[in-house]
Amino acid sequence: MPVQYVVYNGIKFPPAYNSEHSLSFAHNEFLVRDDDVFSITYPKSGTKGRHQSTVWMTEILSLIHSHGHPGWSRTILSSDRVPWFSTRLGLESALSYPSPRLLTCHLPRHIFPKSFSSSKAKVIYTVRNPRDVVVSYYYFCKMCNSYEDPTSFEQFLRDFLNGELPHGSWFEHVQGWMEMKGSENFFFITYEEMKKDLKGSVRLLCKFLGQDLDEDAISSVVQNASFTSMRENPMCNSVLLPSDIMDQTKGRFLRKGICGDWKNHFTVKQSETFDRIYHDRMQGLNMDFPWDR
Repeated sequence: MPVQYVVYNGIKFPPAYNSEHSLSFAHNEFLVRDDDVFSITYPKSGTKGRHQSTVWMTEILSLIHSHGHPGWSRTILSSDRVPWFSTRLGLESALSYPSPRLLTCHLPRHIFPKSFSSSKAKVIYTVRNPRDVVVSYYYFCKMCNSYEDPTSFEQFLRDFLNGELPHGSWFEHVQGWMEMKGSENFFFITYEEMKKDLKGSVRLLCKFLGQDLDEDAISSVVQNASFTSMRENPMCNSVLLPSDIMDQTKGRFLRKGICGDWKNHFTVKQSETFDRIYHDRMQGLNMDFPWDR
């Protein structure tokens, strides 16, 4: 059966988690607190979980929040520790949580809570090579019943480049959030940088968040946020989700967690088409991403 997506401001969202009311409330009425910390990504952008980049960053932030002690991360579902505040269940949790709150979403900048602009809340934005995003997102949609099962990788790639997938255009998402680059309450990092030097990335995050962790605590964050540890942690690897939501017989939620897997999927022609559109869409951003070098 075809999926009836929720549509808000012209962008499709999966119906299992979202409603027009939850999205509208998050956009127009959600009250951001000065000590809120938001982890924001486009889907599959660099976490290793339900929405790739988000879940990895969720684990890292949870561990920093608890000064490296893994107890919280191993006993409480990631979605309960860091609510998806624009979804139906996540909104309820976020509204009832005491400060300081860790919150997450895939919202583009233009439908992020309006109250954010007058707050001191912090945003952590994680970006991943969009070629790897496409591949990861493709396999995720095949597993998750809240998304249309892709007819082919070719069609999925075309929809990605045209901005027609759920959560909208990757290009517009990145460009919208990068308008905040240089703001003191905005921290930007790539999935590739985190993979290359997780300990260094954790140190940068701690500095941005004003968290003074000693070396033992930082090492514990790194160890417990490793791909291996997360894959074995049912609180973040989605094995507890019912099969009518996440059919893990079709794949692994924490699939590979590597950089460059796109090379195993793109044809030469697809790669050339992607590069042409990517350079055309991104030329005004003046950003030097690791995958551009």
